[in-house]
Amino acid sequence: MSPYQTLSGLLKQLKLSHMLSQWESIETQALQQQWSYAQFLLALCETEAQRRSEMRLKRAITEAQLPGVKSFTTFEFSHCQDFNPAPLMQLADQVSWLDRAENCLIFGASGVGKTHIASALSRRVLEAGKRVKFFSATALVQLLQQDKQCLQLQARLRKLDRFDLLVLDDLGYVKKSEAETSVLFELIAHRYERKSLLITANQPFSQWDTIFPDSMMTVAAVDRLVHHAVIFEIKAQSYRQQQAAKRTAT
Repeated sequence: MSPYQTLSGLLKQLKLSHMLSQWESIETQALQQQWSYAQFLLALCETEAQRRSEMRLKRAITEAQLPGVKSFTTFEFSHCQDFNPAPLMQLADQVSWLDRAENCLIFGASGVGKTHIASALSRRVLEAGKRVKFFSATALVQLLQQDKQCLQLQARLRKLDRFDLLVLDDLGYVKKSEAETSVLFELIAHRYERKSLLITANQPFSQWDTIFPDSMMTVAAVDRLVHHAVIFEIKAQSYRQQQAAKRTAT
């Protein structure tokens, strides 16, 4: 076998698939531009590393189950004139807040873009190499209820610990019942100072008695969430209603 055949066989054996598909074209470029051996090897390693990074991100996005392709570049911050995006961008650029198990809480009326922001921030966290899981709050609460009935709640909570960031979207739609709110409180208590939560909600904390039936539980839940948290409040007219009005006008 020629050295070329041997090299291809070894790259396949080592499962360096992208390097295998690219090394000949990179070798041609290296010869034309008179690269050193180190430059050639560096280029080969960089193409493999980039491909693996892309595949890791693709798997992480699939696992996270984000609601559509959302980004900060597609969010109309001008729609929220009183909202300062600088602290939000800091969370997106410096994900060390996840290592400190800090939370992100986003409040605002329906339609102002809370889910869009939560999804965009989650995407940036994924790009930084962290693991994320996105849930509607009602879906997660129902899942936790089922686990509790099967005596598997603690196992589920430990399983969710794999994720650096757990997103609960639209917390305000959780029904005010002892069964639902008890598992929600257990989730908040379990992740306190352990892992981060990102929560969006229509109601400010002063109205969370509509979520938790017991005022003591409300205070305890809020206390744990805000102890290490960055809080955002979006005050704007519903973006969806504005768009509907524009379509009607035309």
